[in-house]
Amino acid sequence: MPRYTVHVRGEWLAVPCRDAQLTVGWLGREAVRRYIKNKPDNGGFASVDDVRFLVRRCKGLGLLDNEDPLEVALEDNEFVEVVIEGDVMSPDFIPSQPEGVYLYSKYREPEKYIALDGDSLTTEDLVSLGKGHYKIKLTPTAEKKVQKSREVIDSIVKEKTVVYGITTGFGKFARTVIPINKLEELQVNLVRSHSSGVGKPLIPERCRMLLALRINVLAKGYSGVSLETLKQVIEVFNASCLPYVPEKGTVGASGDLAPLSHLALGLIGEGKMWSPKSGWADAKYVLEAHGLKPVVLKPKEGLALINGTQMITSLGCEAVERASAIARQADIVAALTLEVLKGTTRAFDTDIHAVRPHRGQIEVAFRFRSLLDSDHHPSEIAESHRFCDRVQDAYTLRCCPQVHGVVNDTIAFVKDIITTEINSATDNPMVFASRGETISGGNFHGEYPAKALDYLAIGVHELAAISERRIERLCNPSLSELPAFLVAEGGLNSGFMIAHCTAAALVSENKALCHPSSVDSLSTSAATEDHVSMGGWAARKALRVIEHVEQVLAIELLAACQGIEFLRPLRTTTPLEKVYDLVRSVVRPWIKDRFIAPDIEATHRLLVWEVAVPYIEKYRMEHIPESRPVSPTAFSLESLHKNSFKIPESEDL
Repeated sequence: MPRYTVHVRGEWLAVPCRDAQLTVGWLGREAVRRYIKNKPDNGGFASVDDVRFLVRRCKGLGLLDNEDPLEVALEDNEFVEVVIEGDVMSPDFIPSQPEGVYLYSKYREPEKYIALDGDSLTTEDLVSLGKGHYKIKLTPTAEKKVQKSREVIDSIVKEKTVVYGITTGFGKFARTVIPINKLEELQVNLVRSHSSGVGKPLIPERCRMLLALRINVLAKGYSGVSLETLKQVIEVFNASCLPYVPEKGTVGASGDLAPLSHLALGLIGEGKMWSPKSGWADAKYVLEAHGLKPVVLKPKEGLALINGTQMITSLGCEAVERASAIARQADIVAALTLEVLKGTTRAFDTDIHAVRPHRGQIEVAFRFRSLLDSDHHPSEIAESHRFCDRVQDAYTLRCCPQVHGVVNDTIAFVKDIITTEINSATDNPMVFASRGETISGGNFHGEYPAKALDYLAIGVHELAAISERRIERLCNPSLSELPAFLVAEGGLNSGFMIAHCTAAALVSENKALCHPSSVDSLSTSAATEDHVSMGGWAARKALRVIEHVEQVLAIELLAACQGIEFLRPLRTTTPLEKVYDLVRSVVRPWIKDRFIAPDIEATHRLLVWEVAVPYIEKYRMEHIPESRPVSPTAFSLESLHKNSFKIPESEDL
């Protein structure tokens, strides 16, 4: 018998249908009838006949015709919403899918798998799992480790040994021994009581990353979770059933208790859950719609699911991958600005950087040479000022290798810490099957990723700080020799005047966000947890800083391309012309004032590195024969252009 899950005024109702010939209108009336029946005041209605409504799918919010038969309009177990007339204008209206409806159309169930063993996950892998590119399976070795770890827990329960979190309470209640017949209730109570987060839920990509990372940690075999439960969790991930996890509430020790508890709450069929099929709905209905059963927690399993640094670290993975991407973009954008401002490449000479051999500095200088070397890529713009009387450029141009370079080195340092953390056991107590015992420790403390992500924010911010100064030079006619604010008929047109103000505002906001959250600590849990990392905020603000950096560099890229318009018909180097062409494929030249925000957003989504990297690597092969091409980390900024850019064989480089 078909059944539908219907959302009415913030409540979810399961409505069975004995006859598939019944209509969408019948389903709406039946759902409203059940809703009224459950309300002491009948929901404010005298009868069902007084209610006027529309019915729409939760998936994509498409409106349905009330006269269509259910068998034609809907699939079995589909999620729909009844919108009662007048409710949409009410401040109390709660839609089933408040935001992010576009995500439905983007998700495609993956066919490929990543095998997790708890030891070899990369930041790139985790980001791909977050995007829904892969499903998960365990390696045979991981399965054996999980089974052996569980045997230790079963032995503790059987022998009635007093062990923290297994046969005792938690935190301040660590000395309270729990009766054997209440051990499963203990775990459920733990998950329910600790689900105390607030704020917006994690977007699906981030929730997938969080769930995948918790699975990886459990696969290490030090948590004591049963193989049966772990496989259930993997089935939930593979179906893309994602619990409602508020982004705020963790202090980063003992681990990320609040967000991971919300994650576990959905797994046991409580709270809210999202899937591409259902949108937001009660977890039990979402699981059932995908043929899944709620997890029944065994002793220690609630604690195993919620104790660790996975919220900090999963967001940290996204941060470090996006930081890597924007650091590469920054070199391309700055090189283009230098061309427009008619700067010199002398500051990028190999001998200068060989005597201060920081890796990041050397690599950035090399990239500038590969993009601007006029012997390799003739530039008419460079040729036009070859014999000018300027000796050196401003620091924002001349010192890019030194400033961008340390950002690259910072990212590498942070990535090393995050990679170690995503393959670490962060539970308490730890289960050591080889010793047949559990040991309480402090691996749940988030200080490592917290400090690293504070450092990442401080480092990456500098890309925006120096970029904003280059935007000023592009817009200021006394510094650029270009029209004021890069527009003709200045006065009538304002050009990039306020786009530069936006960049300045973002840089200023970043200065506040770069204050380290990990220097703070507040004692919690009745002084049991008397030092914490505040790593959750470190991760979230690092992502905000990086997004601002992306936006500032998008404004600089737009401004640099606009500057080129005033230098035509002169052309820049081949790789930079390719960058210009990519920008112009989504944003036309600025002839007179127009709505600029969409241009900034479109440019923010471009991956200009993908256009330039073939030229950079070809230059590397020709100038450093023993080197091999560097495979860039392909973290998508939701690019408008995801083509694979290749150099035509006939093109003269």
